[in-house]
Amino acid sequence: MSDSIPMTREGYNKIKAEVVRLENDEMPLIRERIAAARAEGDLKENAEYHGARETQGLVQAKINELKSRLALAAIVDTSELPTDEIRFGAKIVVQKTGAKKPAEYILVGAGEEDYDAGKIQVTSPLAQGFLGKKKGDVVQIELPRGVAEYTVIDFSYEE
Repeated sequence: MSDSIPMTREGYNKIKAEVVRLENDEMPLIRERIAAARAEGDLKENAEYHGARETQGLVQAKINELKSRLALAAIVDTSELPTDEIRFGAKIVVQKTGAKKPAEYILVGAGEEDYDAGKIQVTSPLAQGFLGKKKGDVVQIELPRGVAEYTVIDFSYEE
């Protein structure tokens, strides 16, 4: 994965804060659990020790993954992007063929996605299909469940 990961300054700061929280809050607690479990003696039969070690490995993997995202981050200033077509940061309203009502999405960077709130990563297949499109365009997007057709109803940018 050598491509840069587009994100806003807000998304970057959110990921960075999560790394700091994991390193400064979670890891010391896990190390304390390991030390306490080690003090109980025989490590072969010590489920608490093995559980704490496994948790430590998972948290460290999460820290490493977040740090690699930060290393690949490309901070995008959405105010400098053209607004005549769908780009990073756009709020889009689309109608999927066959759907009863339109869907709204906001194309965001890594660390800002919130699928329940309609915030989808700009690098996702769905978002990629809308990039460069304009109001009224009909788009066919290859998704994991097959091809879906959408009509772009509108799009805007936050000020």
